[in-house]
Amino acid sequence: MAKAFNRHFQLLGSSTGAKPSGRLWFPAADVYQTSEGWVVKVELAGVAAEDVEIEVEGNVLYIVGCRKDRSCGDGASYHQMEITYSRFEKTLKFPSPIEGVTLDHMFDNGLLIIRLRKA
Repeated sequence: MAKAFNRHFQLLGSSTGAKPSGRLWFPAADVYQTSEGWVVKVELAGVAAEDVEIEVEGNVLYIVGCRKDRSCGDGASYHQMEITYSRFEKTLKFPSPIEGVTLDHMFDNGLLIIRLRKA
């Protein structure tokens, strides 16, 4: 699994013109247990859906990706930078195995919403 993530990070970092402004960051997440399974909300403002990878292994949910600054073109110089543009990861451990769940996800107002439904 770690090799797959390292390969994924290398691919994300090789995008044309992408220059990370910082090191790895860890987005905030909320996890809710429901009668159908689990709901996970991850704060990923400014992250494109195609720049996120979600995997399940045992009782762990892995979320990795990269936030890129797409709003400023070449030749721009910064005055102030507080937003981290780089790769991120979030690892969430559940109290029981979640392999085999039905997983669906969507972006809503800067949040990645993941639903893990029991089989």
